[in-house]
Amino acid sequence: MAKVAAMAAALALLAGCATAPAHPEGDAHGYAHDGAHVGAHDGTHRLAAFRYVLLGEVHDNPEGHRRRLASLTEAIDAGWRPAIAMEQFDRERQADLDRARRERPGDADHLIARAGAAGWDWSLYRPVIALALRHDLPLIAANLSRDDARGVMRGGDVFGAAERERLGLARPLPADLAAAQTAVLHGSHCGHFPRAMLPGMLNAQAARDAVMAAALRAHAAHGVVLLAGNGHVREDIGVPRWLGAKPAEVLTVAYLERAAPDEAGAYDHVVLVPPVQRADPCGNARPAPR
Repeated sequence: MAKVAAMAAALALLAGCATAPAHPEGDAHGYAHDGAHVGAHDGTHRLAAFRYVLLGEVHDNPEGHRRRLASLTEAIDAGWRPAIAMEQFDRERQADLDRARRERPGDADHLIARAGAAGWDWSLYRPVIALALRHDLPLIAANLSRDDARGVMRGGDVFGAAERERLGLARPLPADLAAAQTAVLHGSHCGHFPRAMLPGMLNAQAARDAVMAAALRAHAAHGVVLLAGNGHVREDIGVPRWLGAKPAEVLTVAYLERAAPDEAGAYDHVVLVPPVQRADPCGNARPAPR
C-alpha cells in the first residue's frame, strides 16, 4: 500500500501529460488511457519517496526528453536531491566526468566533451546534465561500454569471478528473463535476429543491466535516478531485475511512442509521447543469416 500511495502522489511527475497505467485493460496497444492531465504543482517532490526512480526514453525523441526533464526539474526544484545515473556515460569515464566538473564547474559542454561517449545526440542530454550541475547533484557513469559488451557477446572474461558474483552474473539467466528478452530482440529486429548471436546478445544485455543496477545500489543512500532506454527500465527484463530492491523502493516510468502489448505491466507508469518520423525499420527487412 505504501508504494500505491507514493505512486499516486508521484503522478505529478507526468506533469501536463496524458498518462497510461501499464496494465492491459483497454486500447489496441494493451493500455487503458485515463486521459488525466496532472498539474505541475501536484506533488512531484514525492518522487523522493522512492529509493530508485528509473525514467526511460526513446533515445531520439525530443518530446520525451523534454517531458522527462520537466518532471525532474519540478521534483529537484521542490528539494529532491538524488544522484543521477546515466546510460550515456560508460562506467570507465567516471574519473573523466569528475575531473571535468572540477576543471570547469557548471560547464555541461566541457563535461560532455571530456566524458561523453560517441554515438549519442548530446544536445538532448545537455539540459539534464546542466540541471545536475546547477544543483551540484552527483552524476554517475552507469553503463557498460560497447567494447565490454562486445567482449561479453564473444564470451570473453570481461568480469573477474568476484565481480560476476557481485553483479549476479555467475549463474545462468533465469528462463523467464531469457525468453522475454529473446522476444524483444526478435521484435526489434523485425523477426530476423540471427539465432547464432542470440546467446551472446542475451548475456550482453544482462551484463549492461546488471552493471547499471550495481551503479544505482552504490549511490542509493539519498535516492538515485536512472536515465536509460525504456528497455532498461522494464521491470520484467531490465535493471529492476538486478537491483535486489523491494518493490516499494522502485518507481519505473517509460516514455513511449506507442505501448506494445508485451510491455503491459512492465512499468509502473507510461507516458505516451508523439512519435518521431522515421523510415520504417522493417520496410526492407530480410531474414538474417542463421
